[in-house]
Amino acid sequence: MTLPPGPYSGKSTLALVARVSAFTFGLAYGSVKLKVLK
Repeated sequence: MTLPPGPYSGKSTLALVARVSAFTFGLAYGSVKLKVLK
């Protein structure tokens, strides 16, 4: 599900939101993993 580079209308916001949510999920998962390991 990769979007081609260029001006895509409407989907850029969706992609940005998906990217930010995935990044936040990764951060939360990493912190929880560290806490569990400690």
